[in-house]
Amino acid sequence: MKATGIVRRIDDLGRVVIPKEIRRTLRLREGTPLEIFTDREGEIILKKYSPMMELTSFAVQYAEAMAQSTGLLVCITDRDQVIAVAGGAKKELLQRNISRQLEQSINERTAVLAGKDEKTFIQLVDEEIEGVTAQVIAPIICEGDAIGAVALMSREARAKFGDMEMKLASTAAGFLGRQMEG
Repeated sequence: MKATGIVRRIDDLGRVVIPKEIRRTLRLREGTPLEIFTDREGEIILKKYSPMMELTSFAVQYAEAMAQSTGLLVCITDRDQVIAVAGGAKKELLQRNISRQLEQSINERTAVLAGKDEKTFIQLVDEEIEGVTAQVIAPIICEGDAIGAVALMSREARAKFGDMEMKLASTAAGFLGRQMEG
């Protein structure tokens, strides 16, 4: 844990203000759920809560099954990071923070179908994934909240995605969203 040098006082209602710089850096917004942990030394740890983390092992298996049957690169994200990768690029993607573009797409519940040279193509993470030529991204919705995304990507030179890949990603996203409700 690293010290920030910032000290805050608890108000009469037991609240502590998290400084703007820290909220911006950690992408904390009004309404962001935080999980609270304590340890034996009296430290309080706030961690962004992701309902998708409960499904991580299931998401990994689901991504692997999709990658095996399609031959595509499959990624599943929560609202902050990539939680499952199959079909390659695991070191490049797993547990990396998602890009602002993907975060915006999730928040707006926008599905993406694009080739590498199209304006609608978005980076999954901040660093470019080498060789990706086509992508389809579908938001995961659970009880009305956008909680993540399913992304299918191809590295084939002339890959062109269409309705079938969009339906596949949307089906996976719908299935994962319903798993969270149960």
